Amino acid sequence: MGGNRTWITEVTLLGFQVDSALEFFLFGLFSLFYTLTLLGNGVILGLICLDSRLHTPMYFFLSQLAIIDISYASNSVPKMLANLVSQKRTMSFVPCIMQTFLYLSFAHTECLILVVMSYDRYVAICHPLHYTVIMSWRVCSVSAITSWVLSSLLALVHVGLILRLPFCGPHEINQFFCEILSVLKLACADTRLNQAVIFAASVLVLVGPVCLVLLSYVRILAAILRTRSGEGRRKAFSTCSSHLCMVGLFFGSAIVTYMAPKSHHPEEQQKILSLFYSLFNPMLNPLIYSLRNAEVKGALRRVLRKDRLM
Repeated sequence: MGGNRTWITEVTLLGFQVDSALEFFLFGLFSLFYTLTLLGNGVILGLICLDSRLHTPMYFFLSQLAIIDISYASNSVPKMLANLVSQKRTMSFVPCIMQTFLYLSFAHTECLILVVMSYDRYVAICHPLHYTVIMSWRVCSVSAITSWVLSSLLALVHVGLILRLPFCGPHEINQFFCEILSVLKLACADTRLNQAVIFAASVLVLVGPVCLVLLSYVRILAAILRTRSGEGRRKAFSTCSSHLCMVGLFFGSAIVTYMAPKSHHPEEQQKILSLFYSLFNPMLNPLIYSLRNAEVKGALRRVLRKDRLM
């Protein structure tokens, strides 16, 4: 049987298989969402850089999240948009694997950054007098660098396990980008080791972080309820609810995708889930923070006021 194998050099991303009129509608809609993603996260980054009041650990990690969201969306959405208006939907196999590596790196980094953000809120609310010592700039920098490095190494493990497999077709990926589970379907060999590593990694970077986030917020909630100041409670709830919304959106869709039994999410549903955490979630994150965070809105007003005065 080995002599009948045809080794693939390119793949076809089937994407959304709809009629041409709907394809152009989706192109316009997703282009708008992608523009909002770049604009929203770009504004968050700009405000954090320009306003010295936002030069705190919390907004440092928020800037990391904005960078991840821009990179995450830019890794898959431009190719998806091109495929919606093009009959040629092929992609070379090497860039496809590179796309898989970047997608995994950004996803793992976001998981870890969200955990660090929950710890930051825990220290700020439960240990305010020691906050500047515990969350020093050195600690913040090391945490961010460690998150990026560990995530890249874990993604490299996945890619290394993929590259050991023989790929002989079919040439079609029923996705709009080279998502790891879809890529594995092209292999003409046993992928149980890959599946096991994906599940183990999901436990490590999804279930573990969710448990840590929930533990942080149980203690935060207990501290907030002990606070006598109504204004202090409102401010704490506002900040923490924004972070919890982001955690729920990201981890919820990722856990359903990678930890639910395969029969629970057929391929078309898989595309919707992938679209959610590669486009919708990066677009919603800055909206959640800008609409629910008084400091971000205040920074935006100050920047706009300076522009008018100039």
